[in-house]
Amino acid sequence: MPKSRIRKKADYTPPAAKQAQAIKLTNRAWVAPVMLAMFLIGLAWIVVFYVTDGSLPIDSLDNWNIVVGFGFIAAGFGVSTQWK
Repeated sequence: MPKSRIRKKADYTPPAAKQAQAIKLTNRAWVAPVMLAMFLIGLAWIVVFYVTDGSLPIDSLDNWNIVVGFGFIAAGFGVSTQWK
């Protein structure tokens, strides 16, 4: 039986290196404290509303105080999207 021919393969050539782009790093040190502050303010707002039977923090808002508290918490989640 005849032998098959041996094919010579080309040597490996790595792909051309891409030029590195400068990454703009901004100072995001404010994000974590603001996020935590918003969470805590929202939580405290809701807790104070329930502990005082609805007379605090703002009496005229009645049950809308809960919405305000959750608004602060939602704002905290919004700020958390800026965290890197």
